[in-house]
Amino acid sequence: MSSSDTTAAETDKPSKRHKTASENSTAALPVQASDEPLFVASIGVRWRDLDAFNHVNNSNFLTYLEEARLQWLRHVPGPWFDEHAMPVLAASEVNYRQPIEWPAQLNVELSCERLGHTSITIAHRIVDAEQTDRLYSDGKVVMVWMNPSTGTPVPLPQAIRDSAESAGA
Repeated sequence: MSSSDTTAAETDKPSKRHKTASENSTAALPVQASDEPLFVASIGVRWRDLDAFNHVNNSNFLTYLEEARLQWLRHVPGPWFDEHAMPVLAASEVNYRQPIEWPAQLNVELSCERLGHTSITIAHRIVDAEQTDRLYSDGKVVMVWMNPSTGTPVPLPQAIRDSAESAGA
């Protein structure tokens, strides 16, 4: 039987799927946009980041974003992970606006777009450190805190919530 031979009853069946982390989250708290970013990481482009076209390979943009998030987390006052709560990357969106050539010094700007019960959405921009109107990339990631033993989402640590709320104030 081909997929076009399905009956109306079969197409009306609800699909069975697991809820996503955002569907499991209860009330998300909007965060007021601020001119102040959550964190700005300074990152230098390395020769090894280049590809055959002599610009930064697109996969390295994700490395720059990861490095910026880790720098931010190191500056978060208070505990943000332990044996019962660790962050995982649940989603990543990267919009490539223009190539990055070597040499370059970059600023990776992070801002909190949304605070959920178990997740935080972090918007990001990669810009030239000297010409901050030169946008190389923007987008966002969703980080979910989960219990590594059970794989289930857990509430955001208070240190993360406080850091995001103080940047949005």
